[in-house]
Amino acid sequence: MPFFSVIVPVYNRPQEVEELLQGLSRQTNKEFEVILVEDGSTDKCKVVAEMFNDKINISYYYKENTGRSDSRNCGMKMATGDYFVFFDSDCIIPPNYFQLVKDELQQNYADCYGGPDKTDDSFSDMQKAVGFSMTSFLTTGGIRGGKKGMEKFTPRTFNMGFSREVYQRVGGFKDMFGEDIDMSLRIRTEGFTTRLLHDAFVYHKRRISFRAFWRQVFVFGMARIDLYLLHPRSLKIVHALPALFTVASLILVVMSLWNIRALALFLFYFMLIFIVSSFQNKSIKIGGLSIIASAIQLYGYGCGFIKMFISKIILGRRDDQKKDLNKYYRKK
Repeated sequence: MPFFSVIVPVYNRPQEVEELLQGLSRQTNKEFEVILVEDGSTDKCKVVAEMFNDKINISYYYKENTGRSDSRNCGMKMATGDYFVFFDSDCIIPPNYFQLVKDELQQNYADCYGGPDKTDDSFSDMQKAVGFSMTSFLTTGGIRGGKKGMEKFTPRTFNMGFSREVYQRVGGFKDMFGEDIDMSLRIRTEGFTTRLLHDAFVYHKRRISFRAFWRQVFVFGMARIDLYLLHPRSLKIVHALPALFTVASLILVVMSLWNIRALALFLFYFMLIFIVSSFQNKSIKIGGLSIIASAIQLYGYGCGFIKMFISKIILGRRDDQKKDLNKYYRKK
């Protein structure tokens, strides 16, 4: 009987799944099973999964497309382990991951844990720039873990685990924007313990298209309003900062028509991003790409936040969440 049940929803990502399974096959601790749930893909990963049958304990399930949340819930129903672990299909897992998590849980048990994400040296320059924009204190306030952030750490399903007892009491993921944050908040509300495992990181190989990245962070911004409606006390100032930054940028641009020096603070901020990213990644090119990625991250999230704030808070349109979900994020 495995201790961990690794649950991965998949949609048209066979190449990513192969890299994920390669990392899992190299684990020093093999006390886990892998459950792949194919969510109505046209480009299936069944053949890829079969390549690893003799290397890891793996099960493959195909179902009609119903979204990530339902796929994870289906995976939990099939799981036999005591502790459920969730990865995104675009993650690469370091070889000591499960040994480190097992040791941490034995020394200081937690009902739920989450870990940070990093970029691997093999990632493209664009992926490193996107990774910087998603994890830097300058852009997200450190809320994705790894370092002290501007809010209490909230585990997310690119690198998250919780016990079977949590599942039995809290239930599965909801079909909504920000379903992993909602789950983490529900777990905390039920009185379960939650920990950030600093060293239990994964390499998150995010999408390489800036257009896809805009779509992703735009959805993140919309999700925060839905989360606020479900968990009013969860909204912090850090969540509204990209929206405030977006509005402030528009004001500065208008002011610059009369006084160009109004853009000085704006330009200083992006120059700081360039310097920090260039130094951190040891590449001026990545520093330049980080300016673009950070702008997308801030303005994309900010626009999504503003859109949903106007629609659901100001205008009170609370019944169009399903339509938004189908339009933006059903098949991710």
